[in-house]
Amino acid sequence: MTSSALTKPQTCGLLATCLRFHIVGAVIVSLGVASFKFALAEPTKKAYPDFYRNYDTMKDFEEMKKAGIFHSSK
Repeated sequence: MTSSALTKPQTCGLLATCLRFHIVGAVIVSLGVASFKFALAEPTKKAYPDFYRNYDTMKDFEEMKKAGIFHSSK
């Protein structure tokens, strides 16, 4: 009978190997999320109050009415 040579399973240090892989992945993902938060989300949240501080709704409404966006208002 011929038997094919199977590789032996890793029995010692398997947890350490898996943890090393997953910790590196977790650090990379967390750095990506943190960079997204501070590069895009925070400036966007700060831009809303700046925009609405000087926003005139009636002026904007009149401009849109003149442009013909609202068909029911005259």
